[in-house]
Amino acid sequence: MASVVWGLVAGFFTYETTKSVVVKSWSVGIINRIVQLLIITYFVGWVFIHEKAYQVTDTGIESSVMTKVKGFGYQNNRVMDVADYVVPSQGSTMFCILTKIIMTENQFQGVCPESSDKFSCDRDENCTKWLGSNLSNGVITGKCLKSFNESRGHCEIEGWCPAENDQVKIKPMLDVENFTIFIKNSIRFPLFNVTRGNFPSTMTSAEIKKCTYHPVSAPFCPIFRVGDVLQDTGHNVSELAAKGGEIGINIEWKCNLDQDIEYCVPKYFFTKLDAPFAKNSISTGYNFRFAKYFKTENGTEFRTLHKAYAIRFDILVTGNAGRFSTIPTLISLVTAFTSVGLGSVLCDIILLNFLKGAEQYKAKKFEEVTEAQIEACITPSPGSQLSLRPGVKSSCDSGAISLSPSD
Repeated sequence: MASVVWGLVAGFFTYETTKSVVVKSWSVGIINRIVQLLIITYFVGWVFIHEKAYQVTDTGIESSVMTKVKGFGYQNNRVMDVADYVVPSQGSTMFCILTKIIMTENQFQGVCPESSDKFSCDRDENCTKWLGSNLSNGVITGKCLKSFNESRGHCEIEGWCPAENDQVKIKPMLDVENFTIFIKNSIRFPLFNVTRGNFPSTMTSAEIKKCTYHPVSAPFCPIFRVGDVLQDTGHNVSELAAKGGEIGINIEWKCNLDQDIEYCVPKYFFTKLDAPFAKNSISTGYNFRFAKYFKTENGTEFRTLHKAYAIRFDILVTGNAGRFSTIPTLISLVTAFTSVGLGSVLCDIILLNFLKGAEQYKAKKFEEVTEAQIEACITPSPGSQLSLRPGVKSSCDSGAISLSPSD
């Protein structure tokens, strides 16, 4: 029993090496080296240099954004300032600049005719089909209201009267192109406890007031001219001001912390987020409604309804940071060395299937062992080629030889 256990232990602590076949072929050798060169170039150029596989990466960026808009414009013969055209006023990552406002003043609760031609009628039966509709400016009562001298009228609604008429032609506020947006962005990479801001801490207030962002001449200025932002998206100001739209300002942080921290700076990209719906006739642009409420002297409530067309800005902050680490470096190196062996696999496929002399290569690479040969190994005849000197044993497989410590 002890000898069996010892045999198992001795067999476990052995090392076997594979049988190698040297093929002296120019074509196969060139293919092998080209494949190895391509694999090495890929890992050095793309994996290590471009993708920085030797670094540990933090993608959980923490961000805070504060915005301010400045500028004056004209709308409905009124001077509009920031308090009039910026919604909401808190200066968060999303804000709207109102460019066109259709106002319906002095609305009181009551009943009145609809304003849209969709709800025109000549008798009550034309209105009952709209009962429960959400397309009207109020609750449809089912009655058809006509003026004294008209043959057709409009369906009656119950709600805020008079009903809104949003087909009024209003000139948009084109002054929006000269407005400026101040963006203050601070970020933190928690894995490395690194914090950064989107403009240098050494920049003075006087410098900030005079600068305007430009991707080449002033890439770190935090003040953006609206006209430049819209132009960068490929759309003109008059179209967006008339119908509204959604613009994305992407602040991208990609930091290599193996370099000086001062090289960890943001890059800005501008996109039109509603571009997929530009040719959709159902929903184009961007608009919403809000109301301002008042009371008469006797306490009756009334309101002014605003339908606002706006350019909506969304501030998007993305990025990652990387720093050298031993573990990903070792993993990438092992992967690279293992992948170099793909050249041998490809060459084996070519040698075994496509080149002349494939059968001879198979005979050299793969050696078949029959039961007769195994028996001969167990009980070799004196003087045969299988008789080896004491201490050297043939494994009777594909040419592997086991050597004892005494050798």
